[in-house]
Formats: sequence, C-alpha cells, structure tokens
Amino acid sequence: MTNAHTPPGDAHPYLRAATAGVRHHARQAARTSTPADRAHLDVLHSHLTGLHLLMDRLADTTRPRHPAAGRHLAAAHLRLWQAATSVHDAFHTLPAAESTGLDSDCRPDRLPEGPQVLTICQRQLASGHAIRRKTTPADHGPRPARTA
Repeated sequence: MTNAHTPPGDAHPYLRAATAGVRHHARQAARTSTPADRAHLDVLHSHLTGLHLLMDRLADTTRPRHPAAGRHLAAAHLRLWQAATSVHDAFHTLPAAESTGLDSDCRPDRLPEGPQVLTICQRQLASGHAIRRKTTPADHGPRPARTA
C-alpha cells in the first residue's frame, strides 16, 4: 500500500539528487580556476535539455488548471532552451581536446553518421524542434477548414 500523502521532501528524490549534484559541481568549480572544456559543456547541455523537457511537460500539465502558473513555467521552458543554445554555441567555440581528424562543426545533414561529439548537436536540434512546435503556429499542422 502506498501513502497518498508523500512528504514534499520525498516526492522527487531524483530531482533533488540532480540538484545536489549541480550544487556540488558548482562548489568544486569555484575552488579551481580550470576553464570549461567540451566534455564539461556537453554534460551541462545534457542537463539543460533534460530540464527543458521536464519544464515543457510541467507547463503543459499545469496550464489547464492554473493558467498563470502555466505561463510562468512556459517562460522558464523558453529560457532553458536559450541557455542550452548558448552552451551549444560555446561548445563549438572551444577547441577540441584532441585532434580526431573529423570535422566537429554542427552539420545537421551529417548527424546520424557524424562523429560521436555531435550528440550535443542532436540534443540541440531536438530541443529546438520542440520549442518551435510550441511557439510557432505554422508548425502545428494543417488548420481545420472553415465552415460557412
């Protein structure tokens, strides 16, 4: 039998663990003066796109019952995508750690066959597609025919 009244501290253990991990990493980064590298930005981008997906789902489920809160969550959803875009751009600005002989530019036409490093580009394209579906009316499919 499960308890219907789970204490708030136990309701989201994985999210709390992820938050603790980010806080720990931020403390560690503050102690050293090592600049970010591509591997670091790839993991950070993965975290941001995961939050982007979570915020999208929360906004969709909250909006019908609480429109004002849903609008705030939708705004956070958009800002997470903007943050992920900036991290993606920074990733491509940094030099590669080792020369693999492969071009690491973001080339959507080559993503499935491209080097492993382009998984950040795949995540970025997927999150960009999701945000455009939410914000661009033309992407919502054919409009119903008008009846006279």
